[in-house]
Amino acid sequence: MVCDKQQADMEVDVIISGCGPVGALTCNLLGSLGVRTLVLEQDLAPHGQPRAFSCDDEALRIYQSTGLGAELQKDMRENRFAEYVGETGKRFAEVHTGSADFGFGYSPLWFFHQPKVEGVLREGMGRFPHVKLQVGASVESLEQDAAGVTVRYQLLQTGETRTVRGRYLLACDGARSGVRKALGIKMSGRAYGEPWLAVSGSVEGDAPELCRFVCDPKRPAFVATGAVGQFRWEFMLMPGETREEMERPETIKKLLAPYIDPERVHVERAQVYTFHCLNAARWRDGNVFLLGDAAHTMPPFMGQGLVSGMRDASNLAWKIQRVVRGLAPASLLDTYEEERRPHVEAVQKLCVRVGHLFLARNRWVAGARDMVMRALQRIPRVRRFIQGFEFKQPPMHERGYYLGGGHAPESAEGTYFIQPKVRLQSGKEVLLDDAIGNDFAVLCRANAPSAQVAAARGLAEALGARLLAVQSSGADGSDVPAVEDITGKLGDWFSRHDSDVVVLRPDRFVFGAVKAERLPELRDALGV
Repeated sequence: MVCDKQQADMEVDVIISGCGPVGALTCNLLGSLGVRTLVLEQDLAPHGQPRAFSCDDEALRIYQSTGLGAELQKDMRENRFAEYVGETGKRFAEVHTGSADFGFGYSPLWFFHQPKVEGVLREGMGRFPHVKLQVGASVESLEQDAAGVTVRYQLLQTGETRTVRGRYLLACDGARSGVRKALGIKMSGRAYGEPWLAVSGSVEGDAPELCRFVCDPKRPAFVATGAVGQFRWEFMLMPGETREEMERPETIKKLLAPYIDPERVHVERAQVYTFHCLNAARWRDGNVFLLGDAAHTMPPFMGQGLVSGMRDASNLAWKIQRVVRGLAPASLLDTYEEERRPHVEAVQKLCVRVGHLFLARNRWVAGARDMVMRALQRIPRVRRFIQGFEFKQPPMHERGYYLGGGHAPESAEGTYFIQPKVRLQSGKEVLLDDAIGNDFAVLCRANAPSAQVAAARGLAEALGARLLAVQSSGADGSDVPAVEDITGKLGDWFSRHDSDVVVLRPDRFVFGAVKAERLPELRDALGV
Protein backbone atom coordinates (compact mmCIF):
# COMPACT_ATOMS: atom_id res chain seq x y z
CA MET A 1 0.00 0.00 0.00
CA VAL A 2 1.38 3.39 -1.01
CA CYS A 3 1.30 6.04 1.69
CA ASP A 4 -0.36 8.71 -0.41
CA LYS A 5 -2.88 10.78 1.45
CA GLN A 6 -4.70 11.48 -1.82
CA GLN A 7 -5.71 7.82 -1.88
CA ALA A 8 -7.23 7.93 1.58
CA ASP A 9 -10.99 8.11 2.03
CA MET A 10 -10.49 10.27 5.12
CA GLU A 11 -7.73 12.34 6.68
CA VAL A 12 -7.42 13.01 10.41
CA ASP A 13 -4.81 13.96 12.95
CA VAL A 14 -5.05 10.74 14.97
CA ILE A 15 -6.34 7.24 14.29
CA ILE A 16 -7.15 5.08 17.32
CA SER A 17 -7.41 1.32 16.97
CA GLY A 18 -9.74 -0.02 19.64
CA CYS A 19 -12.59 1.56 21.59
CA GLY A 20 -12.31 -0.17 24.93
CA PRO A 21 -11.95 2.00 28.05
CA VAL A 22 -8.43 3.23 27.13
CA GLY A 23 -9.29 3.94 23.50
CA ALA A 24 -12.51 5.75 24.41
CA LEU A 25 -10.75 7.77 27.10
CA THR A 26 -7.94 8.72 24.72
CA CYS A 27 -10.50 9.85 22.17
CA ASN A 28 -12.26 12.05 24.72
CA LEU A 29 -8.97 13.63 25.77
CA LEU A 30 -7.99 14.33 22.17
CA GLY A 31 -11.48 15.54 21.36
CA SER A 32 -11.43 18.02 24.24
CA LEU A 33 -8.14 19.37 22.84
CA GLY A 34 -9.56 19.89 19.35
CA VAL A 35 -7.66 17.03 17.69
CA ARG A 36 -9.36 15.42 14.68
CA THR A 37 -9.72 11.77 15.61
CA LEU A 38 -11.09 8.58 14.06
CA VAL A 39 -11.63 5.51 16.27
CA LEU A 40 -11.76 2.11 14.59
CA GLU A 41 -13.50 -0.57 16.65
CA GLN A 42 -13.92 -4.10 15.36
CA ASP A 43 -16.99 -5.00 17.42
CA LEU A 44 -20.38 -3.66 16.34
CA ALA A 45 -21.46 -3.00 19.95
CA PRO A 46 -19.75 -2.71 23.33
CA HIS A 47 -19.01 -6.19 24.69
CA GLY A 48 -21.02 -5.50 27.85
CA GLN A 49 -18.70 -7.57 30.05
CA PRO A 50 -17.65 -6.33 33.53
CA ARG A 51 -13.95 -7.10 33.10
CA ALA A 52 -12.08 -4.25 34.82
CA PHE A 53 -13.47 -3.53 38.27
CA SER A 54 -11.47 -0.91 40.17
CA CYS A 55 -9.67 2.38 39.72
CA ASP A 56 -7.96 4.96 41.90
CA ASP A 57 -7.69 8.67 42.68
CA GLU A 58 -5.48 9.34 39.65
CA ALA A 59 -8.06 7.70 37.39
CA LEU A 60 -10.87 9.87 38.74
CA ARG A 61 -8.74 12.96 38.21
CA ILE A 62 -8.12 11.92 34.60
CA TYR A 63 -11.84 11.34 34.09
CA GLN A 64 -12.40 14.80 35.58
CA SER A 65 -10.14 16.29 32.90
CA THR A 66 -12.45 14.96 30.17
CA GLY A 67 -15.45 16.77 31.63
CA LEU A 68 -17.13 13.43 32.36
CA GLY A 69 -15.90 12.91 35.91
CA ALA A 70 -19.16 13.66 37.72
CA GLU A 71 -21.19 11.52 35.31
CA LEU A 72 -18.84 8.58 35.76
CA GLN A 73 -18.42 8.96 39.51
CA LYS A 74 -22.15 8.85 40.24
CA ASP A 75 -22.24 5.17 39.29
CA MET A 76 -19.06 4.21 41.15
CA ARG A 77 -18.66 3.00 44.71
CA GLU A 78 -16.00 4.42 46.96
CA ASN A 79 -14.26 1.66 48.88
CA ARG A 80 -13.30 2.74 52.38
CA PHE A 81 -11.83 -0.41 53.87
CA ALA A 82 -9.98 -3.50 52.61
CA GLU A 83 -8.86 -6.47 54.64
CA TYR A 84 -6.49 -9.40 54.26
CA VAL A 85 -7.49 -12.60 56.07
CA GLY A 86 -5.66 -15.90 56.48
CA GLU A 87 -6.71 -19.54 56.43
CA THR A 88 -8.82 -19.25 59.58
CA GLY A 89 -10.58 -16.10 58.38
CA LYS A 90 -8.75 -13.98 60.95
CA ARG A 91 -7.57 -10.60 59.67
CA PHE A 92 -3.82 -10.02 59.51
CA ALA A 93 -3.78 -6.66 57.66
CA GLU A 94 -6.19 -3.86 56.81
CA VAL A 95 -6.08 -0.81 54.57
CA HIS A 96 -8.18 2.24 55.42
CA THR A 97 -8.65 3.47 51.87
CA GLY A 98 -11.47 5.82 52.80
CA SER A 99 -9.26 7.95 55.03
CA ALA A 100 -6.14 7.76 52.84
CA ASP A 101 -5.52 11.09 51.12
CA PHE A 102 -2.68 11.54 48.65
CA GLY A 103 -3.85 15.04 47.83
CA PHE A 104 -5.24 14.48 44.34
CA GLY A 105 -8.88 15.25 45.07
CA TYR A 106 -10.25 11.76 45.61
CA SER A 107 -9.78 8.76 47.88
CA PRO A 108 -7.60 6.03 46.34
CA LEU A 109 -9.92 3.07 45.70
CA TRP A 110 -13.14 3.06 43.69
CA PHE A 111 -15.16 0.24 42.14
CA PHE A 112 -17.03 0.66 38.86
CA HIS A 113 -19.15 -1.31 36.39
CA GLN A 114 -17.24 -1.40 33.12
CA PRO A 115 -20.26 -1.39 30.77
CA LYS A 116 -21.48 1.83 32.38
CA VAL A 117 -18.04 3.46 32.16
CA GLU A 118 -17.68 2.53 28.50
CA GLY A 119 -21.18 3.81 27.79
CA VAL A 120 -20.45 7.23 29.30
CA LEU A 121 -17.11 7.49 27.50
CA ARG A 122 -18.63 6.57 24.14
CA GLU A 123 -21.47 8.99 24.63
CA GLY A 124 -18.92 11.66 25.59
CA MET A 125 -17.18 11.25 22.25
CA GLY A 126 -20.33 12.60 20.62
CA ARG A 127 -19.64 16.04 22.10
CA PHE A 128 -16.96 16.68 19.49
CA PRO A 129 -17.81 17.20 15.79
CA HIS A 130 -14.16 16.51 14.88
CA VAL A 131 -14.32 12.99 16.39
CA LYS A 132 -15.79 9.90 14.72
CA LEU A 133 -16.28 6.33 15.93
CA GLN A 134 -16.43 3.66 13.24
CA VAL A 135 -17.69 0.36 14.64
CA GLY A 136 -17.46 -2.96 12.80
CA ALA A 137 -14.11 -1.83 11.39
CA SER A 138 -11.30 -4.37 11.26
CA VAL A 139 -7.79 -3.00 10.72
CA GLU A 140 -6.32 -4.91 7.77
CA SER A 141 -2.93 -3.25 7.29
CA LEU A 142 -0.92 -0.15 7.99
CA GLU A 143 1.97 1.62 6.39
CA GLN A 144 3.79 4.69 7.52
CA ASP A 145 6.23 7.29 6.27
CA ALA A 146 7.84 10.32 7.88
CA ALA A 147 4.64 12.36 7.60
CA GLY A 148 2.12 9.92 9.00
CA VAL A 149 0.31 6.59 8.84
CA THR A 150 -2.12 5.10 6.33
CA VAL A 151 -4.47 2.45 7.71
CA ARG A 152 -6.55 0.13 5.57
CA TYR A 153 -9.63 -1.27 7.30
CA GLN A 154 -12.63 -3.36 6.36
CA LEU A 155 -16.25 -2.71 7.30
CA LEU A 156 -17.36 -6.11 8.53
CA GLN A 157 -21.05 -5.64 7.74
CA THR A 158 -20.54 -4.74 4.08
CA GLY A 159 -17.08 -6.05 3.27
CA GLU A 160 -16.11 -2.60 1.98
CA THR A 161 -12.44 -1.65 2.34
CA ARG A 162 -11.47 1.91 3.21
CA THR A 163 -8.29 3.79 3.98
CA VAL A 164 -7.63 6.61 6.41
CA ARG A 165 -4.60 8.83 6.67
CA GLY A 166 -3.45 10.25 10.01
CA ARG A 167 -0.46 11.92 11.54
CA TYR A 168 -0.42 9.29 14.28
CA LEU A 169 -1.89 5.87 15.02
CA LEU A 170 -2.57 4.89 18.63
CA ALA A 171 -2.92 1.18 19.35
CA CYS A 172 -5.47 0.79 22.15
CA ASP A 173 -6.45 -2.66 20.97
CA GLY A 174 -5.56 -4.70 24.03
CA ALA A 175 -3.13 -7.38 25.05
CA ARG A 176 -3.50 -9.21 21.74
CA SER A 177 -2.94 -5.99 19.80
CA GLY A 178 -3.11 -6.51 16.06
CA VAL A 179 -1.27 -3.25 15.50
CA ARG A 180 1.61 -4.34 17.74
CA LYS A 181 1.82 -7.68 15.94
CA ALA A 182 1.79 -5.97 12.53
CA LEU A 183 4.80 -3.93 13.63
CA GLY A 184 6.61 -7.04 14.85
CA ILE A 185 7.00 -5.69 18.39
CA LYS A 186 7.56 -8.48 20.90
CA MET A 187 6.28 -8.69 24.47
CA SER A 188 8.59 -9.91 27.22
CA GLY A 189 8.14 -10.67 30.88
CA ARG A 190 6.36 -13.40 32.75
CA ALA A 191 3.10 -15.24 32.18
CA TYR A 192 2.02 -16.50 35.58
CA GLY A 193 0.85 -20.10 35.52
CA GLU A 194 -1.91 -19.81 38.13
CA PRO A 195 -5.30 -19.47 36.41
CA TRP A 196 -8.15 -17.68 38.20
CA LEU A 197 -11.91 -17.80 37.89
CA ALA A 198 -13.51 -14.33 37.85
CA VAL A 199 -17.22 -14.24 38.67
CA SER A 200 -19.25 -11.04 38.32
CA GLY A 201 -22.90 -10.58 39.09
CA SER A 202 -25.61 -8.99 41.18
CA VAL A 203 -27.18 -10.09 44.47
CA GLU A 204 -30.87 -10.11 45.35
CA GLY A 205 -31.68 -8.35 48.61
CA ASP A 206 -29.25 -6.97 51.13
CA ALA A 207 -25.58 -7.86 50.83
CA PRO A 208 -22.62 -6.91 53.00
CA GLU A 209 -20.24 -4.21 51.85
CA LEU A 210 -16.76 -5.67 51.85
CA CYS A 211 -13.41 -5.82 50.12
CA ARG A 212 -11.59 -8.95 51.28
CA PHE A 213 -8.43 -10.67 50.13
CA VAL A 214 -8.70 -14.28 51.28
CA CYS A 215 -5.08 -15.44 51.63
CA ASP A 216 -5.95 -19.07 52.26
CA PRO A 217 -3.36 -21.46 50.81
CA LYS A 218 -6.14 -23.97 50.11
CA ARG A 219 -7.95 -21.48 47.83
CA PRO A 220 -6.82 -17.85 47.56
CA ALA A 221 -9.77 -15.63 46.70
CA PHE A 222 -10.94 -12.04 46.40
CA VAL A 223 -14.44 -10.86 47.32
CA ALA A 224 -15.74 -7.31 46.94
CA THR A 225 -18.94 -5.30 46.74
CA GLY A 226 -18.82 -3.36 43.51
CA ALA A 227 -20.76 -0.49 41.98
CA VAL A 228 -24.46 -0.41 41.02
CA GLY A 229 -25.30 -3.57 42.95
CA GLN A 230 -22.49 -5.62 41.44
CA PHE A 231 -20.27 -8.13 43.21
CA ARG A 232 -16.93 -9.59 42.20
CA TRP A 233 -15.58 -12.95 43.34
CA GLU A 234 -12.25 -14.35 42.14
CA PHE A 235 -10.93 -17.81 42.95
CA MET A 236 -7.57 -19.34 42.20
CA LEU A 237 -7.68 -22.69 40.43
CA MET A 238 -5.93 -25.58 42.14
CA PRO A 239 -3.74 -28.15 40.34
CA GLY A 240 -5.82 -30.47 38.18
CA GLU A 241 -8.84 -28.16 37.94
CA THR A 242 -9.87 -27.25 34.40
CA ARG A 243 -11.52 -24.23 32.82
CA GLU A 244 -14.54 -26.27 31.78
CA GLU A 245 -15.03 -27.64 35.28
CA MET A 246 -14.64 -24.28 37.03
CA GLU A 247 -17.00 -22.38 34.74
CA ARG A 248 -19.88 -24.81 35.35
CA PRO A 249 -22.82 -23.28 37.30
CA GLU A 250 -22.69 -25.99 39.95
CA THR A 251 -18.98 -25.35 40.61
CA ILE A 252 -19.57 -21.62 40.85
CA LYS A 253 -22.33 -22.16 43.41
CA LYS A 254 -20.00 -24.24 45.60
CA LEU A 255 -17.31 -21.56 45.46
CA LEU A 256 -19.75 -18.78 46.33
CA ALA A 257 -21.41 -20.64 49.19
CA PRO A 258 -18.87 -19.69 51.92
CA TYR A 259 -19.48 -16.01 51.17
CA ILE A 260 -23.14 -15.68 50.17
CA ASP A 261 -26.24 -17.75 49.41
CA PRO A 262 -25.57 -18.65 45.75
CA GLU A 263 -29.33 -18.79 45.04
CA ARG A 264 -29.40 -15.00 45.53
CA VAL A 265 -26.68 -14.41 42.95
CA HIS A 266 -27.36 -13.61 39.32
CA VAL A 267 -24.09 -14.44 37.55
CA GLU A 268 -23.39 -12.15 34.62
CA ARG A 269 -19.90 -13.37 33.78
CA ALA A 270 -17.75 -16.30 34.87
CA GLN A 271 -14.48 -16.72 33.08
CA VAL A 272 -11.10 -18.31 33.77
CA TYR A 273 -8.10 -16.13 33.02
CA THR A 274 -4.35 -16.24 33.54
CA PHE A 275 -2.65 -12.95 34.35
CA HIS A 276 0.58 -11.74 32.82
CA CYS A 277 3.29 -9.23 33.63
CA LEU A 278 4.60 -8.20 30.22
CA ASN A 279 6.09 -5.18 28.47
CA ALA A 280 6.41 -4.40 24.79
CA ALA A 281 10.00 -4.07 23.57
CA ARG A 282 9.16 -0.52 22.51
CA TRP A 283 6.03 1.58 22.82
CA ARG A 284 6.65 3.65 19.72
CA ASP A 285 7.38 2.73 16.13
CA GLY A 286 7.68 5.87 14.02
CA ASN A 287 4.26 7.49 14.13
CA VAL A 288 2.56 4.55 15.88
CA PHE A 289 2.20 4.39 19.67
CA LEU A 290 1.11 1.56 21.96
CA LEU A 291 -1.12 2.32 24.97
CA GLY A 292 -2.60 0.26 27.79
CA ASP A 293 -2.53 -3.53 27.47
CA ALA A 294 -1.09 -3.22 23.97
CA ALA A 295 2.07 -1.87 25.64
CA HIS A 296 2.04 -3.57 29.05
CA THR A 297 -0.01 -6.01 31.11
CA MET A 298 -0.33 -5.93 34.85
CA PRO A 299 -0.95 -8.50 37.61
CA PRO A 300 -4.34 -7.74 39.18
CA PHE A 301 -3.40 -7.46 42.85
CA MET A 302 -3.34 -3.65 43.06
CA GLY A 303 -6.09 -2.95 40.51
CA GLN A 304 -3.67 -0.99 38.33
CA GLY A 305 -4.18 -2.55 34.89
CA LEU A 306 -6.75 -0.15 33.46
CA VAL A 307 -5.37 2.79 35.45
CA SER A 308 -1.95 2.30 33.87
CA GLY A 309 -3.55 2.58 30.43
CA MET A 310 -5.38 5.72 31.53
CA ARG A 311 -2.07 7.25 32.62
CA ASP A 312 -0.70 6.47 29.16
CA ALA A 313 -3.59 8.32 27.54
CA SER A 314 -3.27 11.32 29.84
CA ASN A 315 0.48 11.53 29.19
CA LEU A 316 0.31 11.23 25.41
CA ALA A 317 -2.85 13.09 24.34
CA TRP A 318 -1.71 16.63 25.14
CA LYS A 319 1.74 16.01 23.65
CA ILE A 320 0.18 14.96 20.36
CA GLN A 321 -2.05 18.03 20.41
CA ARG A 322 0.89 20.37 20.84
CA VAL A 323 2.88 18.69 18.08
CA VAL A 324 -0.09 18.64 15.69
CA ARG A 325 -0.74 22.34 16.34
CA GLY A 326 2.91 23.23 15.79
CA LEU A 327 3.35 24.31 19.42
CA ALA A 328 6.09 21.75 20.17
CA PRO A 329 8.67 19.75 18.21
CA ALA A 330 7.95 16.14 17.34
CA SER A 331 10.71 15.12 19.76
CA LEU A 332 8.27 15.86 22.60
CA LEU A 333 6.61 12.54 21.77
CA ASP A 334 9.81 10.68 22.65
CA THR A 335 9.12 11.54 26.29
CA TYR A 336 5.96 9.38 26.35
CA GLU A 337 7.78 6.09 26.86
CA GLU A 338 10.65 7.77 28.69
CA GLU A 339 8.24 8.97 31.37
CA ARG A 340 5.73 6.16 31.48
CA ARG A 341 7.77 2.95 31.18
CA PRO A 342 9.73 3.30 34.47
CA HIS A 343 6.52 3.96 36.39
CA VAL A 344 4.73 1.02 34.78
CA GLU A 345 7.64 -1.29 35.62
CA ALA A 346 7.66 -0.07 39.23
CA VAL A 347 3.92 -0.71 39.54
CA GLN A 348 4.34 -4.16 38.01
CA LYS A 349 7.00 -5.03 40.59
CA LEU A 350 4.75 -3.80 43.40
CA CYS A 351 1.85 -5.91 42.09
CA VAL A 352 4.10 -8.98 42.02
CA ARG A 353 5.24 -8.37 45.61
CA VAL A 354 1.65 -7.99 46.81
CA GLY A 355 0.80 -11.13 44.87
CA HIS A 356 3.50 -13.07 46.67
CA LEU A 357 1.94 -11.97 49.96
CA PHE A 358 -1.49 -12.96 48.72
CA LEU A 359 -0.62 -16.29 47.07
CA ALA A 360 1.43 -18.18 49.64
CA ARG A 361 0.51 -21.78 48.89
CA ASN A 362 2.32 -23.54 51.72
CA ARG A 363 0.25 -23.67 54.90
CA TRP A 364 3.25 -23.13 57.20
CA VAL A 365 4.53 -20.22 55.11
CA ALA A 366 1.07 -18.66 55.11
CA GLY A 367 0.78 -19.05 58.89
CA ALA A 368 4.18 -17.46 59.42
CA ARG A 369 3.19 -14.60 57.11
CA ASP A 370 0.06 -13.92 59.15
CA MET A 371 2.00 -13.84 62.44
CA VAL A 372 4.78 -11.64 61.05
CA MET A 373 2.31 -9.18 59.54
CA ARG A 374 0.41 -8.87 62.83
CA ALA A 375 3.64 -8.43 64.78
CA LEU A 376 4.99 -5.77 62.40
CA GLN A 377 1.80 -3.73 62.71
CA ARG A 378 2.40 -3.29 66.42
CA ILE A 379 5.03 -0.79 65.28
CA PRO A 380 3.09 2.48 64.78
CA ARG A 381 4.98 3.59 61.69
CA VAL A 382 4.55 0.23 59.97
CA ARG A 383 0.87 0.20 60.89
CA ARG A 384 0.40 3.68 59.36
CA PHE A 385 2.30 2.58 56.25
CA ILE A 386 -0.07 -0.35 55.67
CA GLN A 387 -3.35 1.12 56.86
CA GLY A 388 -2.69 4.41 55.07
CA PHE A 389 -2.04 2.63 51.75
CA GLU A 390 1.39 4.25 51.63
CA PHE A 391 2.82 1.27 49.76
CA LYS A 392 0.96 2.40 46.62
CA GLN A 393 3.45 3.55 43.96
CA PRO A 394 3.39 7.37 43.82
CA PRO A 395 2.92 9.05 40.43
CA MET A 396 6.32 10.49 39.54
CA HIS A 397 8.60 10.69 36.50
CA GLU A 398 12.32 10.43 37.04
CA ARG A 399 13.10 11.67 33.50
CA GLY A 400 11.18 13.49 30.80
CA TYR A 401 9.83 16.83 29.66
CA TYR A 402 10.63 18.87 32.76
CA LEU A 403 12.82 21.70 33.90
CA GLY A 404 16.17 20.05 34.51
CA GLY A 405 15.12 16.92 32.62
CA GLY A 406 13.18 15.23 35.41
CA HIS A 407 12.80 14.68 39.11
CA ALA A 408 15.68 15.20 41.50
CA PRO A 409 15.63 14.48 45.25
CA GLU A 410 13.42 17.01 47.06
CA SER A 411 12.49 18.75 43.79
CA ALA A 412 8.93 19.31 42.57
CA GLU A 413 9.66 18.63 38.90
CA GLY A 414 8.18 15.34 37.70
CA THR A 415 5.73 15.01 40.60
CA TYR A 416 1.94 14.96 40.37
CA PHE A 417 0.55 18.28 41.59
CA ILE A 418 -1.97 18.35 44.40
CA GLN A 419 -5.63 19.12 43.79
CA PRO A 420 -7.27 20.67 46.84
CA LYS A 421 -10.56 22.50 46.84
CA VAL A 422 -10.37 26.21 46.07
CA ARG A 423 -12.89 29.05 46.09
CA LEU A 424 -13.45 30.96 42.87
CA GLN A 425 -14.00 34.70 42.81
CA SER A 426 -17.71 33.93 42.32
CA GLY A 427 -17.70 32.21 45.72
CA LYS A 428 -18.12 28.71 44.27
CA GLU A 429 -15.90 25.95 45.69
CA VAL A 430 -14.37 23.54 43.16
CA LEU A 431 -11.45 21.18 42.82
CA LEU A 432 -8.39 23.00 41.52
CA ASP A 433 -8.35 21.41 38.05
CA ASP A 434 -11.83 22.75 37.37
CA ALA A 435 -10.43 26.24 37.86
CA ILE A 436 -7.41 25.88 35.57
CA GLY A 437 -8.81 23.93 32.61
CA ASN A 438 -7.14 21.18 30.59
CA ASP A 439 -4.09 22.98 29.14
CA PHE A 440 -0.88 24.30 30.67
CA ALA A 441 -1.35 26.40 33.78
CA VAL A 442 0.84 28.90 35.61
CA LEU A 443 0.24 29.43 39.33
CA CYS A 444 1.81 32.21 41.35
CA ARG A 445 1.39 33.74 44.78
CA ALA A 446 -1.26 36.47 44.87
CA ASN A 447 0.79 38.62 47.29
CA ALA A 448 3.88 38.60 45.06
CA PRO A 449 5.39 41.95 43.97
CA SER A 450 3.78 43.37 40.86
CA ALA A 451 6.91 42.77 38.77
CA GLN A 452 6.79 39.03 39.63
CA VAL A 453 3.10 38.82 38.76
CA ALA A 454 3.77 40.61 35.47
CA ALA A 455 6.56 38.15 34.66
CA ALA A 456 4.27 35.22 35.46
CA ARG A 457 1.57 36.75 33.24
CA GLY A 458 4.08 37.09 30.40
CA LEU A 459 5.07 33.45 30.77
CA ALA A 460 1.45 32.30 30.74
CA GLU A 461 0.65 34.34 27.63
CA ALA A 462 3.68 33.03 25.77
CA LEU A 463 2.79 29.45 26.70
CA GLY A 464 -0.91 29.84 25.95
CA ALA A 465 -1.58 28.86 29.56
CA ARG A 466 -4.08 29.89 32.19
CA LEU A 467 -2.62 32.16 34.90
CA LEU A 468 -4.03 31.89 38.39
CA ALA A 469 -2.88 33.61 41.55
CA VAL A 470 -3.13 31.57 44.75
CA GLN A 471 -4.65 33.74 47.44
CA SER A 472 -4.65 32.85 51.11
CA SER A 473 -8.02 32.61 52.79
CA GLY A 474 -9.34 36.03 53.76
CA ALA A 475 -6.67 37.96 51.82
CA ASP A 476 -7.39 41.01 49.67
CA GLY A 477 -8.15 40.65 45.96
CA SER A 478 -5.59 40.16 43.21
CA ASP A 479 -4.87 41.99 39.96
CA VAL A 480 -5.00 38.68 38.07
CA PRO A 481 -7.54 35.85 38.15
CA ALA A 482 -7.21 34.21 41.54
CA VAL A 483 -8.42 31.28 43.57
CA GLU A 484 -8.74 31.27 47.33
CA ASP A 485 -6.66 28.58 49.01
CA ILE A 486 -9.39 27.59 51.48
CA THR A 487 -7.51 24.53 52.77
CA GLY A 488 -4.08 26.18 52.95
CA LYS A 489 -2.59 23.23 51.05
CA LEU A 490 -1.45 25.28 48.06
CA GLY A 491 0.35 27.79 50.23
CA ASP A 492 2.01 24.94 52.11
CA TRP A 493 3.10 23.41 48.80
CA PHE A 494 4.69 26.68 47.61
CA SER A 495 6.50 27.05 50.94
CA ARG A 496 7.67 23.46 51.05
CA HIS A 497 9.19 23.76 47.59
CA ASP A 498 10.46 27.31 48.17
CA SER A 499 8.76 28.52 44.99
CA ASP A 500 7.00 31.62 43.71
CA VAL A 501 5.80 30.25 40.36
CA VAL A 502 4.83 26.74 39.26
CA VAL A 503 4.07 25.57 35.72
CA LEU A 504 1.71 22.60 35.45
CA ARG A 505 1.54 20.43 32.37
CA PRO A 506 -1.91 19.51 31.02
CA ASP A 507 -1.60 16.10 32.71
CA ARG A 508 -1.04 17.98 36.00
CA PHE A 509 2.56 16.97 36.50
CA VAL A 510 4.84 19.77 37.62
CA PHE A 511 7.00 21.00 34.74
CA GLY A 512 8.86 23.43 36.95
CA ALA A 513 8.60 25.26 40.26
CA VAL A 514 10.98 28.20 40.80
CA LYS A 515 11.70 31.36 42.67
CA ALA A 516 10.86 34.48 40.69
CA GLU A 517 14.48 35.18 39.72
CA ARG A 518 14.60 31.83 37.86
CA LEU A 519 11.67 32.63 35.59
CA PRO A 520 13.94 33.24 32.56
CA GLU A 521 15.39 29.75 33.04
CA LEU A 522 11.89 28.32 33.19
CA ARG A 523 10.92 30.12 29.97
CA ASP A 524 14.01 28.84 28.20
CA ALA A 525 13.21 25.26 29.23
CA LEU A 526 9.67 25.68 27.87
CA GLY A 527 10.98 27.23 24.66
CA VAL A 528 8.77 30.33 24.91
